[in-house]
Amino acid sequence: MTSVAPDARRIWRAARAPVVIAVIVLVGAVVVLLGSAGQQRGSLDPESVQPGGSRALARLLDQQGVRIVPARTYAEAEAALRGETTLLVTGPDLVEPGRLAALRSRATDAVLVGPGDPVLDILVPGVVVSGEVEPSAREPGCTVAGAVAAGNAVLGGFTYEAHGRARGCYDGTLLQLPGDRGTTTILGDGSPLTNDRLDEAGDAALTMRLLGRHATLVWYVPTPGDTGAGLGARSFTDLIPRPWLFGAIQLGVAAVLFALWRARRLGPVVTERLPVVVRAAETTEGRARLYRRAGAADHAAATLRQAAIDRMRPLLGLGAGAEPAAVVAAAAARTGRPAAAVGELLYGPAPGDDAGLVRLADELDRIEREIS
Repeated sequence: MTSVAPDARRIWRAARAPVVIAVIVLVGAVVVLLGSAGQQRGSLDPESVQPGGSRALARLLDQQGVRIVPARTYAEAEAALRGETTLLVTGPDLVEPGRLAALRSRATDAVLVGPGDPVLDILVPGVVVSGEVEPSAREPGCTVAGAVAAGNAVLGGFTYEAHGRARGCYDGTLLQLPGDRGTTTILGDGSPLTNDRLDEAGDAALTMRLLGRHATLVWYVPTPGDTGAGLGARSFTDLIPRPWLFGAIQLGVAAVLFALWRARRLGPVVTERLPVVVRAAETTEGRARLYRRAGAADHAAATLRQAAIDRMRPLLGLGAGAEPAAVVAAAAARTGRPAAAVGELLYGPAPGDDAGLVRLADELDRIEREIS
């Protein structure tokens, strides 16, 4: 007889194309996600040479005599704010507004990049986010000295509206508010600070004037995992970069679709004409030989007993769900045998050898004849 079960070669032939496609998709997703994650880590970082980093601006400020102190935790930023300093916060929404206000009070001037309404409500009450625009070259349109000197600059991101003390520039993407100790400047986004746009229009001149007013610049790059920033514990999904999360979702969807495609489809039963008709006696003998070869006398005895009981129940007027006690009582009453002997025959222990199995079969035949 030839086996029709799939072997390793057949399985590989059926699955190799989907496996190759899945590997290609997985490798491509990993490459893309690693690249995007690297860019995200370098965003507005003074030591990053990525297009979104700010190494070029940091070098220019250093050449002008500004000492830059990078800070990636709240504690580092707090310790660095001493004397006449400028504080730059690249992600103010990652810091609890009250703690950010405490940092601002220690600095002379402050520049915040893209703050949202919760931060604005605490640091600069009366200033609100009014919209969002794409980065593009804009005219100053204000009297802020740094903006007037820089001229046109490429800015975008959030736009802000404010009370009378604030001075808005570049269509509201830059806002400057005077304070008791110095000024607070709000940028709609970090476009003017990045390596790839620093040389556009007057971005370099504008940012150097905003950040180079004092000898020390504390460059604070908040991170989501900084517990000192005061936002509390963040969930695992909050710590996963968004590109990685989206990639995992796509791979999960692809895996589900692949499983549905390769899954066994159960339909209606299909009947086939057997090539050979096998007589019932031969089937019975074949099963008996299998039982004998396996030494399964107990299993064979259970099969003989169950078949005999199934045939006797209708003759005794019992249903298919009749309890063993009811079967034994009815059979004993019909045959006149003791109930204990009938129970031993129908539900007793299995014989230990073939001779005992033959005797059991003979006794079952005899009691069936007595009942019928």
